[in-house]
Amino acid sequence: MNPTPNNGPRRENALLWMGAAAIAVSLFSHLGAIGFLGPDEPRYAWIARAMAATGDWVTPRLYGQPWFEKPVLYYWAAAVGFLAHLPSEWAARLPSAFAALAAAVAIGWLGRKHYGDEGDSWRGPAGLAPVIFSTSVAAIGFARAATPDMLFSASIALAMASAATVLRQAGTLRAATGTGYGERRGSSRAVISFGAFLGLGVLAKGPAAILLAGGAIALWVLATKQWRAALQLAHPLGIAACCLVALPWYIACARRNPDFLRIFILQHNFGRYLTPLFHHRQPFWFFGPVILMALLPWTALLWPAAREGLRLWRGKSWNDSPGLFFACWAVFPVLFFSCSQSKLPGYILPAIPPLALVCAVGAFRAFREGRTRLVALCAALGVTWIALGVTALVFARRIPWSSYNPDYTASVVTIWSAVVVGISIAIAAGISTAGFRRRPVFAIALGAVSVAAALGGMNLRVLPAVDAFSSARRPAEFLQADRRPDRIFTYHLERNWNYGLAFYFQRELPEWSPADPEPALVLTTPQGYQEIRALGRFHGSLDEAYVGVLYVPVPPAPR
Repeated sequence: MNPTPNNGPRRENALLWMGAAAIAVSLFSHLGAIGFLGPDEPRYAWIARAMAATGDWVTPRLYGQPWFEKPVLYYWAAAVGFLAHLPSEWAARLPSAFAALAAAVAIGWLGRKHYGDEGDSWRGPAGLAPVIFSTSVAAIGFARAATPDMLFSASIALAMASAATVLRQAGTLRAATGTGYGERRGSSRAVISFGAFLGLGVLAKGPAAILLAGGAIALWVLATKQWRAALQLAHPLGIAACCLVALPWYIACARRNPDFLRIFILQHNFGRYLTPLFHHRQPFWFFGPVILMALLPWTALLWPAAREGLRLWRGKSWNDSPGLFFACWAVFPVLFFSCSQSKLPGYILPAIPPLALVCAVGAFRAFREGRTRLVALCAALGVTWIALGVTALVFARRIPWSSYNPDYTASVVTIWSAVVVGISIAIAAGISTAGFRRRPVFAIALGAVSVAAALGGMNLRVLPAVDAFSSARRPAEFLQADRRPDRIFTYHLERNWNYGLAFYFQRELPEWSPADPEPALVLTTPQGYQEIRALGRFHGSLDEAYVGVLYVPVPPAPR
């Protein structure tokens, strides 16, 4: 009788490839499916494109004027894409996608170093953490955003991975079996890389990189009293590496622009944190719900992570626990920015990589504790999927599909929404079945592939419709093809439309004045359209309309 072939390794390798494919799709697929959104993306993309065009790699410029809201790292990275003649959205968003991949690699490497003896190395927390992070709402959203946020978070993730290496080699962080304590080999390299990655963080968003990394390490020292080991991170080699990476640009920019340090440090750092100057005031607890949404569809994994932390606390075995270090890394940004007078969801993005890692560890250990707990956890993940499907149904019915495709009637949208909910229920059943059959890695892989598949569907069907009413790309393409661009104006538009139109027209569109007697095409809001009618300057029908923007052809003023 022939022995039954062992398909275990082949099955596990297939799951690894499924996870890798989910990461690739989540971070890199269809980066240009939708035009630039909001006021930030078109501004940052404009500055990067201007750097590539002018060759001025020191002073960020918006519409030809110095712009010191953020440092230069993102602009440099995006300018490379513009120099390579990539489509604008790809050029501007690729840096964030690669940064998200770097953060995923960092936490995967940390998982392998500290938990590599659990679940056969990459098939344990080391493999789950990058998948959980890359397929979370936060990673997908910010990996596809033309902003410095993901570059900043990845820089901190790489710096903290280097810091963990220094502490592990000092014998203060428990490592996976076979790594041991007290390794001195490569300690200098780890210190240098810690400083260099912090320098990149300073180039990405400023001194907050040092504050967040230093604060997380200080929080860990308070809990463990391991201050001697932590002092190794302040080695002159690390400080020199940080200064060599960050200071040359800061010095060059300050020499060319005397107002740079005042505007950037005082106004955009201290001003944002200490005052509500930029009108982003939120309650202290604001980031709690943000984290719950940012980790979707893996939010349920916070429960086993919290249980694991409670177990360490009760057993008083946290002193050399890597989990405590990662928890401090996750907690400090949330605490720090909760005290800020300005709060935006992206502020706590640096907390998401370590949260993904501790979620992977807690979940994997919960998976091993018994079928009951495993089934309950997978059922919670399944319920999350059903909730997401229902949310998609509600959202789909709010989209003005007719502005994108007249064939999308209410009945068609209802049918597609019902299909989405049905698929969500099927995914939930699959994840729960995997839990019942004690296949936790398959449950996570199924969830990740489902995220990638859902994202693919959004890229192909939903985002083109959303593009028609939330981005300036479609209106700009229409106007550039059929109108005289020198007589196109805006009137009382929101700033996201003004910045977006300026990017796609490659110039600022002037504000229309009722005193202008010449004919013009005016882009305005429904309220602005009513004002133009009240002035007696419009008699006829609208030329074209998108949600939020009306094309109003204004005839010459009567003589």
